[in-house]
Amino acid sequence: MTEPVRRPTPVARSADDALITGEAVALDVRPASALIRGGGTAIDVLLTVVLFIGVLLALAGLRLDEAATRAILVASAVFVVVVVPTAVETATRGRSLGKLALGLRVVRDDGGSIGFRHAFIRALTGVLELYMTFGGLAVLVGFLHPASKRLGDVLAGTHAQVERAPHVETQTFGVPAGLTAWAATADVGRLPDSLERRVASFFRNAPHLTPASRARQAHSLAAETAPFVSPVPAAPAELFLAAVVALRRERDLAALALEQGRLDQLAPVLTETPVGFPAR
Repeated sequence: MTEPVRRPTPVARSADDALITGEAVALDVRPASALIRGGGTAIDVLLTVVLFIGVLLALAGLRLDEAATRAILVASAVFVVVVVPTAVETATRGRSLGKLALGLRVVRDDGGSIGFRHAFIRALTGVLELYMTFGGLAVLVGFLHPASKRLGDVLAGTHAQVERAPHVETQTFGVPAGLTAWAATADVGRLPDSLERRVASFFRNAPHLTPASRARQAHSLAAETAPFVSPVPAAPAELFLAAVVALRRERDLAALALEQGRLDQLAPVLTETPVGFPAR
């Protein structure tokens, strides 16, 4: 007698899986893609080349022998390629001019700010993957790694994240009329935040999709959402998704309003002083 097949616990999967810290906490961040990281690195490399050319022009007026010139050139190259990037990323906690221009920041894999050790490893590895291979090794590793890390990030335990999120217009709608009775008892609290964002993104882009593509994406998202909703209503895929998103938003707003109300009630207790306490 065979045992019945058990359905595994549903897990939401998305293109940008959440980063997990050592304490098993999922970080709600947007890892930078290989293309945008390449743009920031190109700006940094260009500035480094300009700085090195400036150093060469400054040394051109000095009358030194061949040995001293070689020693100064090597020291200048090390200073420009390793010391300067290390100092900049350490002082700015993971930012450089190129990353600042594109809204990027390098952080540790646990989400914290990088330190001298991380910046030094990244800069030292960059000599190989950015300059000695003309960026080829960094491009290869970045496109092959799931998180678009380059070799320096893999060795240092860091990654680049996007901090400049574009402003999007939100579409506000309520639970569809035919599903109001279902919404009174439905449970949508287990829906992962990443999946909820994908469903909301679908409704933002839905007017620009063809009917066939819109229906196909709605059915795909509904199939992913259904295991996290109980009970699942007998409704078309797009109406089901709209009801889930609207119900989740309404309950989150109600929870936030309840929390704020309780904090407002506690505010006088937290700020008042005991009777007879001297004013200072």
